[in-house]
Amino acid sequence: MHIFLRVTLPLAFVNLLNQASRAMLAVIGPLLALEFSLSASDLGLLAAVLFVAYAGAQLPVGVALDRYGARRVQTALAALSGAAFLLCALADGVVMLGIGRFLTGIGIAAGLMAMLKANTQWFPKARVAAMTGSGVFIGGMGGMLATLPLQALLPLVGWRGGFVILALMSFAIAAWIWFSVADAPPGHVKPPRRGLLNEVKAFGPIFTHPYFVRFVPAIMVMSGLNFVYQGLWAGPWLRDVAGFDAEARAIVLFAYACGMAGGSLSNGQAASFLQARGHSPMLVPCIAMGVQISLQALFVFHPPASLWALCLVWFVFAFAGSAGPTGYAAVGQRFTAEFAGRVATAINGSMLVMVFILQYVIGVIIDLWPQNATGGWHATGYAWAMGLTLALQAFTILWAWRLHAFRRGAAT
Repeated sequence: MHIFLRVTLPLAFVNLLNQASRAMLAVIGPLLALEFSLSASDLGLLAAVLFVAYAGAQLPVGVALDRYGARRVQTALAALSGAAFLLCALADGVVMLGIGRFLTGIGIAAGLMAMLKANTQWFPKARVAAMTGSGVFIGGMGGMLATLPLQALLPLVGWRGGFVILALMSFAIAAWIWFSVADAPPGHVKPPRRGLLNEVKAFGPIFTHPYFVRFVPAIMVMSGLNFVYQGLWAGPWLRDVAGFDAEARAIVLFAYACGMAGGSLSNGQAASFLQARGHSPMLVPCIAMGVQISLQALFVFHPPASLWALCLVWFVFAFAGSAGPTGYAAVGQRFTAEFAGRVATAINGSMLVMVFILQYVIGVIIDLWPQNATGGWHATGYAWAMGLTLALQAFTILWAWRLHAFRRGAAT
């Protein structure tokens, strides 16, 4: 518990910033669309610019974590997040807001990976998923804060005030990490530095590892769908398809955030419990994929209409999607602790590239149908967009299954 409080907890609060910065656009997105006259594809691009920065920073961040440790890297990045949130608060146009979102993406880039790296160093292998899940649970509270509490604050501080609050939190968290987190466990021996080019080359065996090739596409989609929907499109969908007002949307988005937080804690604990009893560390992520794909089919073909039914369905969808970090931990166990930061960032970077593409493509698909009189978008466009993500997830699950069957046949 002492290690959790001194190491995992401060790093988990960067995940809180991460979740809040992603989830808040689902709440304030309709306001930004009206204030800056944005189309669906424009709004999707504004959301996606955070993820392109997030993705581009993954490999450098992975190298930095392995070379300099979570304490130094996260202190600097949390401070950068604070500056980026202030820039968003002061934005006088969509370009300045986009720059602020881009810098935010860099600032939150190591949220999960730094915590996973530190947990890999400080805890036994079978406890890493549980400790990481507990940290992600705390981070999930950022998603909660960006729903009902943010909606309640908007009449008082506006969307700009929301960014100011996040900026102040970022600077406080940066100081907390610097004074609380140790560079490494006692007796830890730093691996020799091999030069930047050799450090980057070390990603080659990661991307070509059979376990990585088999499971990571499905893990990417499972995690990425929470980024896609909580990060933006769940809010407009609730307005245009479900017909909910701002308060009702905030209630459903709060249920979504609760699902992410609860799933992060429960999935990590379940994965560690089952692994300690001889089960595959991929068992929990595989079950979650099955749940998630079933719910996507429900959204496409027969979406629930009532507020509480939608709260329940989005809660379960988020709960299942939050099993992603357990998949990260499962893949990471196939490598030595020296490569923990790079393995996590290799998965996360790949996933974020996919999220950037999906955020924008969904907006393009929705724009194929005309806007309605209130400035919203047609329900048919959302159905086709969700059909795309459903097909993508089905393909990655089939890929993991067929690749396994092929390799078993080849071995036989």
